[in-house]
Amino acid sequence: MAEDSLSRPGIAPTEPLAPGLYLVPTPIGNLRDITLRALDVLERCDVIACEDTRETQKLLNHFGIETPTVSHHLHNERDRADELVRRVLAGERIALVSDAGMPAIADPGETAVSLAVAAGVPVYALPGANAAVTALVASGLPAERFSFRGFLPSKSGERRSALEALHRELQSLEGVAGTQIFYETPHRIVEALTDVVAVFGAAHPVALARELTKLHEEFLRGTAADVLRALEAKDRVRGEMVLLLAGTLSAEENAGSESLAAAVRRVMREEGLDEMAALKRVARERGLGKSEAYREWQRTKGR
Repeated sequence: MAEDSLSRPGIAPTEPLAPGLYLVPTPIGNLRDITLRALDVLERCDVIACEDTRETQKLLNHFGIETPTVSHHLHNERDRADELVRRVLAGERIALVSDAGMPAIADPGETAVSLAVAAGVPVYALPGANAAVTALVASGLPAERFSFRGFLPSKSGERRSALEALHRELQSLEGVAGTQIFYETPHRIVEALTDVVAVFGAAHPVALARELTKLHEEFLRGTAADVLRALEAKDRVRGEMVLLLAGTLSAEENAGSESLAAAVRRVMREEGLDEMAALKRVARERGLGKSEAYREWQRTKGR
């Protein structure tokens, strides 16, 4: 076993590992964030179900753990979950891990847990690393209440619709929603923040956490427009990211929450402009390109 492993004096397990499904969080960047209990379970279980066996093997090799692994990912999740539950019912100890962080949080695992619970199989969740909570507590945004939203849609129109729906939800909750947390990828983060600016306004408070627990960890905090400008100034954006939005809308945001379609109809009514002239006016006022505004109008004008 390696230096950081269970061979250290005083931490040898004293209780047998009971049959069950063990949800084992793994480090999100820094390997020293693994817990002693996680190492214990990974070493003593019968098999480790991995989102990517190659990624998990790097962790196991580092700590000298030789437990066999099987794949458990989005494309085989249902079939593998059935198999894992059958194995636990037969008396085995199964550890389930994702590539990084807590299984079932924007990663495979939920199906296996659901089937295990339905079958009466014991499920043990170990505490440990999680990017969303790690980012939240260091974001500077309120941490008493929060909502984890997973990944925003990858397609522009669907992402804008999701943000508009969230804006309406926060309006209805009147300031008690708490901080909103999303995972995002490097190649989509600029587009996502551009949509945040368009929907929530340039002054909406946000935070962006990048490369958490790693050597180049970075937090960008401020208004949505400020964080967007800071990202656009970089030559290249790398690393998995956590995007956090303040859950309270300012008076200006509440007053300016009119949808593009509603704004176009209002301008047509109040100023007597035709549809395209009104659309151009609203697009100019909101800083939208003509093609982007037209797509948004076509998508929402029936609402």
